[in-house]
Amino acid sequence: QVQLVESGGGLMQPGGSLTLSCAASVTIFSIIDMGWYRQAPGKQREVVAGIHSSGRTVSAESVKGRFTISRDNAKNTVYLQMNNLKPEDTAVYYCNVGLGTMAGRQEYWGQGTQVTVSS
Repeated sequence: QVQLVESGGGLMQPGGSLTLSCAASVTIFSIIDMGWYRQAPGKQREVVAGIHSSGRTVSAESVKGRFTISRDNAKNTVYLQMNNLKPEDTAVYYCNVGLGTMAGRQEYWGQGTQVTVSS
C-alpha cells in the first residue's frame, strides 16, 4: 500500500511564493516518477510538472520560469517551489506517483492541497 502525504498549500498574495511537498511511503516497488497536477473549479485536472527517477523534468508552459520541481530520492519526497504566483494558479494541487510494478506503471494520487492566490 502506498501513502502520499501532501503539505504546503495555503493562501498567498499575487507575486508570492509557496512550496508544496509530497512524501511517499513505499514498501515494495520503486518509484519511477513523481509529479504535480492541479484542478481549478470548473476545469479539468492538468499536469503542472513531473520529475523522473533519472532527474529529467517536464513542466507546463504556464508555469515555466516560475515553478520548479525537485525530488529527494532518499526521502521519496517531491517538492514544487512556486514563485511569482498568479491568481490563475489557484487550484487544488495533487501529488502523483508512478511505481514500477510487475504489471507495469501503477499510479497513486495524494488527497490534494488547496492553493489560493488572491489579494
